[in-house]
Amino acid sequence: MEVKDIFSLLVKEIHSTVFATVDKNGFPHTCVIDLMLCDDSSIYFLTSRGKEFYTRLLNQEYVSLSGMKGNDTLSTVVVSVRGKIRELGGGLVGKVFEQNTYMERIYPNEISRKVLTVFQIYEGEGELFDLRQQPPFRESFSFGGADITQAGYHITNDCRQCGKCVQACPSGCIEEGTPFFIHEENCIHCGTCYEICPFSAVKKKKEEIDRR
Repeated sequence: MEVKDIFSLLVKEIHSTVFATVDKNGFPHTCVIDLMLCDDSSIYFLTSRGKEFYTRLLNQEYVSLSGMKGNDTLSTVVVSVRGKIRELGGGLVGKVFEQNTYMERIYPNEISRKVLTVFQIYEGEGELFDLRQQPPFRESFSFGGADITQAGYHITNDCRQCGKCVQACPSGCIEEGTPFFIHEENCIHCGTCYEICPFSAVKKKKEEIDRR
């Protein structure tokens, strides 16, 4: 999926997401925040300047959020985003209310809406994880010029083709070869192959990058 389509899924279909922020003492907080608008490379949300959530936003450069859609675990698609934020003020509040008319019941008059301010998530990365298909499908993405942080595992040339990883992989995402190959889009990052390989041929991608 293109980033704009993932953002559209987040805003229009998932809509209510869980945000993670940190206060000035370093304590983590979560709260449910509706995503109001999106374009090809940004997500927009709204809050009131009187909320502690607003104070925490001012004290940090980044936010992390996750949202999910589905009736149960195996009918679920999940999108997570980590990105930089900036406050835009009240200029987009009118558009937010036009596209999210339920907000009129929460802030019914113009005076109460003057305390609202819009934030933009303008640069970052994320992941779509779709459990509606088997094996599960995973897709990483970035926006606003950010790089994608490498995660998961890969099999090095130390592989001796013993086949233990293929037998143990719960999502069946390892293909035989020289060396064996992990199909990243179907890997659930459980680490089973990493732990059972008798030749230590399976490496964490991030550890490999950190050593370079």
